[in-house]
Amino acid sequence: MQRVGQSSLGLGRVFAVTTTPAGGRARPSRVRYRSTRSTNSSPRLDLRGIDVKWQQRWAAIRPDSPTSTGEPARGSKCFVLPMFPYPSGALHMGHVRVYTIADVLARFKRMRGLDVIHPMAWDAFGLPAENAAIERGVDPETWTKGNIAKMKEQLMEMNGSWDWSREFMTCDPSFYKHTQRIFLLLHERGLAYQAESLVNYDPVDKTVLANEQVDSNGCSWRSGARVEKRRLKQWFLRITAFKEALLEDLDTLADDGNWPERVISMQKNWLGKSKGAQVCFSISAVNEAGTAGSTEVMAFTTRPDTLFGVQYLALGVDHPLVLKLAKSSPELQSFLDAVPTLPPDSKDGWLLKGVHATNPLAFLSDMPNVVKEPLPVYVAPYVLGDYGYGAVMGVPGHDNRDYAFWRENRWTDPTREVVAPTNAARLSLTDGPFNDPGVLTSLCGPFASLTSAVASEKLISELNSAGLGQFVDSWKIRDWLISRQRYWGTPIPMIHCDGCGPVPVPVDQLPVELPKLEGVWLRGKGGNPLQDVPEWVNTSCPSCGGPAKRDTDTMDTFVDSSWYFARFPDPHNSTAPFSPESANAALPVDIYIGGVEHAILHLLYARFISKFLASTSLWPSGNTPTDKAEPFRKLITQGMVHGKTYTEPSTGRFLKPAELNLSNPDSPTFVLPNGERVEASVSYEKMSKSKYNGVDPGAFIKKYGADATRAHVLFSAPVSEVLEWDGGRIVGVQRWFGKVWRVVKAVREELEQTAASDAIFSGPLDPSSLPPQAAFLWRIVQETTRDVTTALETTYSLNTTISTLMLLTNAISTPLNNHTISLPTIYHSLSTLLHLLTPIAPAFASECWEHLHLPFSHPNIQPNILVSPWPAYNPLPTNNTVPDLTCVVQVNGKLRFTTMFSPGPPRELAGEELKDWLVERLEGSEEGKKYLVRREKPKRVVVARGGKVVNFVFTHPFRGIKDEASRL
Repeated sequence: MQRVGQSSLGLGRVFAVTTTPAGGRARPSRVRYRSTRSTNSSPRLDLRGIDVKWQQRWAAIRPDSPTSTGEPARGSKCFVLPMFPYPSGALHMGHVRVYTIADVLARFKRMRGLDVIHPMAWDAFGLPAENAAIERGVDPETWTKGNIAKMKEQLMEMNGSWDWSREFMTCDPSFYKHTQRIFLLLHERGLAYQAESLVNYDPVDKTVLANEQVDSNGCSWRSGARVEKRRLKQWFLRITAFKEALLEDLDTLADDGNWPERVISMQKNWLGKSKGAQVCFSISAVNEAGTAGSTEVMAFTTRPDTLFGVQYLALGVDHPLVLKLAKSSPELQSFLDAVPTLPPDSKDGWLLKGVHATNPLAFLSDMPNVVKEPLPVYVAPYVLGDYGYGAVMGVPGHDNRDYAFWRENRWTDPTREVVAPTNAARLSLTDGPFNDPGVLTSLCGPFASLTSAVASEKLISELNSAGLGQFVDSWKIRDWLISRQRYWGTPIPMIHCDGCGPVPVPVDQLPVELPKLEGVWLRGKGGNPLQDVPEWVNTSCPSCGGPAKRDTDTMDTFVDSSWYFARFPDPHNSTAPFSPESANAALPVDIYIGGVEHAILHLLYARFISKFLASTSLWPSGNTPTDKAEPFRKLITQGMVHGKTYTEPSTGRFLKPAELNLSNPDSPTFVLPNGERVEASVSYEKMSKSKYNGVDPGAFIKKYGADATRAHVLFSAPVSEVLEWDGGRIVGVQRWFGKVWRVVKAVREELEQTAASDAIFSGPLDPSSLPPQAAFLWRIVQETTRDVTTALETTYSLNTTISTLMLLTNAISTPLNNHTISLPTIYHSLSTLLHLLTPIAPAFASECWEHLHLPFSHPNIQPNILVSPWPAYNPLPTNNTVPDLTCVVQVNGKLRFTTMFSPGPPRELAGEELKDWLVERLEGSEEGKKYLVRREKPKRVVVARGGKVVNFVFTHPFRGIKDEASRL
């Protein structure tokens, strides 16, 4: 047992504090702080052992929720939700990052007295599990549930506080029963419908393929079969019915930065509202027999002022007119079949011989002859069939894509410029098209010299009078195609009857469960096997009772994730997706955390389904003026985790860890085939097996402990930025935890040796009676409390939270080591530190708290720090109208000492006057005489942050007191 006056802390760093009395003159504190080291070396802190101990302790509190800490509901709700994982079988560092962020915020909100919902579930359907089943000959359900068990075990190693009593998996019939119910609700409202769609179709695997699943030769990535373009009946959800609300309510989400600006912008672009005009082109065609025919084609343009410059009409490959003509033209059909093999930016085109278009301006009076010329009509892959009307009026003089297409297909014909700049000389069109608004040229007849805006209004007004055009809005967004010709997904609850057509499955017959599959499919046959299970497919019509067949498509897995968040408040409801009472009480989600890669599809679909649900009896209070039926109030998008990647400089080949010599981490080397040893190139890239740069989170946690891993992940980068993973830097967190532990041990020893421990535990400090040194420390404690609270509640700057807590640890350890501040101040400062640390390192903070109080019994000691109230910010009272000032003093950019002026400088001081006030007092202080008073005057003095930082810049470096004395 040490005597009072000794310390076991080895802090290894001088930390000097001076205080300034009311007279305004700085004076040194009576005792100069210095570090000492214990002669007895203590065993290394076993962070992994602490994890295991507290995980077992928490499991005993509530066995049904293994990582629960038994926190009671104490106030208003707070729903904190990370995006749920796909059960691939192993966590990666991206999982660790997002679930750490979410758990820290959930624990913080709980300590703030809120009733926190912080659940976990599994996005369990999807193509990867089905492919694994095909490759391995196993049931995808078996594969998926095995992976869930593995990942759940890994998650429970992270010291998270997930409420496992709310857990579900989307592949469970008890969940997808309600996905089917929501589909039927959409169908009742006309928001789920079946229509033909042009798709990539694999004739061997008999399934629709995404564009990414077709190789450069137009073949299936799996079967190798030539991909066909087919028009298939597919199921759609009418998301376009909510397009205006989806766009307008983004402004609500943008308020106060609740959603990142980047995500808002991406969703606006995806919705793609454009203001423009619809114009009608007349099409005439002469077939091989010489028979003429005519039709009309609508085109959308955002630049009606360029109508005089139309030189061709381009139709998309799935335009109805193109498909009709292809039936009688094998050459055109061959071109359409080859389209999937073309690069995305292809400007190839197919001229429709004998087909011409007429500019709608030709039907107006007093138009120039240039608009009356017949226009060639092309089939062009660059025209998007699902935007506008699948037709583009080609204006090569004023559009980059049209210009490139014209150069590719009509390189001998000049382009026509009909809009010129207003105040600048125009370069030749060989330099490219002029895309900006301007004034119309002489080619535009009676509209010449009008500005683009005026000309557009007049042109569309005249076309509207003739029935040939009108102003309209166009949207990029199209209805959501949810049909998938695969097995492992939610069956679409529809029955097809020859007499009645598509008939919904009665609600009391839900769920329509996936049948168990055996045999050929599990040995490698791809595609959708449901159509080959007659005992499942064949059924009776719910309407007429006659023979009928089930729909064999399954739903896009985004349908599951579009509503899963609403299931958590009522996860065991067997009769409805959730009750209105639970939805009204818990929705929307208060804080949603996930990767920015989900900014479009998942988040947009969830917003759509949320708005739909709020229009039903399921969520009657959803569409409030403040929430507007949005699913997520606050969205935090964390950056990706990149791993250190080593490559061969000459070839870019990724190097395996076994190939590298990392004895000098700053200069990794490897051996070439010729025996030459060279230095590897080092970069940070997205973690992947092919780059050999992945990190196993489980192994890392087992080595360093979950709490240290959590703190390291938070400390390494701001939440929204890419985290460049460097596991070696965790040593900084280990040292910090070691210092906190030594402080806890030392304070407990001091408490054991004092007779006043009960008085210390009995109540809070009285800040107004603290002496200057203690007031200085308490001010740091309060400022840290304020900053950490702000970070966890508003700014989410979790990396600076770690550094702030490190500084507070140093501020407590130094006076404790030197016994210059009373034990009550030290104890309450340490208590605040441990509370602020708890959300980040719950097991370590719990261990410190228990060790600190183990010998004592007092009603004010909360046995479980996890349920202790969050520290309140109570700034020190001041008797002065002028606030105190804590000043950090640097010499040539290096910290030398910290001092406090009480009171601080007069409020009116600024600029040179403030600098003079500070320099006079700093140079007159004891520490100032040591570091600032020299034979030479400072080259300059830089005052920052209103005097909180003062940097003295000298020409010659400071080499110590003796050296300076010799110079003097």
